[in-house]
Amino acid sequence: MKRPWTQVLFAVLVPVVAAAAKPDETPPSLTREHLHPSGAFTFRTPEDWKVAVSPANPNEVEASGGGVLVRFLDREGENGYDSLHVDCMLDRLAPEMEQEPRIRYEYDFIGGVVGERRVLDSAFEVRYMKPIGGYSVWRQRNVTIVGGGQSICAISYAPAPLWKKSKAVRALLDAVLSSLVFK
Repeated sequence: MKRPWTQVLFAVLVPVVAAAAKPDETPPSLTREHLHPSGAFTFRTPEDWKVAVSPANPNEVEASGGGVLVRFLDREGENGYDSLHVDCMLDRLAPEMEQEPRIRYEYDFIGGVVGERRVLDSAFEVRYMKPIGGYSVWRQRNVTIVGGGQSICAISYAPAPLWKKSKAVRALLDAVLSSLVFK
């Protein structure tokens, strides 16, 4: 029997936001729940975020707002989690030829196991040749989850200066990622 995935995994891998955050650093509430088209999981976003299924890939959903975005990629069955993680790390905001080849890693391939699911987590900065949303350098975080008959990548993207400057942005992206619940 598949057990609903609780947020235990992200409680381990995602830093907790201090309750004493300043009002301007407090992320908005995640008031909207979205069911992935596969029916495999749900996730939550702030009310004003846009959520859309990729026209090129019905298993890819992108949620965006406030200059940041999160992509959820669902793959049928249980894939090799290390190879899936690498594949998902290549999911960028622009084609390879429009990026500098050097990637600056914050951390890479931090793994763990929660229940029947294996997890890998990596974060790095990518510099794009042309600005995207007004920024050339973006922080990308990939969390790959495999187990229970499912394979999912949750990828967050934020302009690097915004990520470094705003605790609220960091807390918001962590909250959206940690809102993922398996069905």
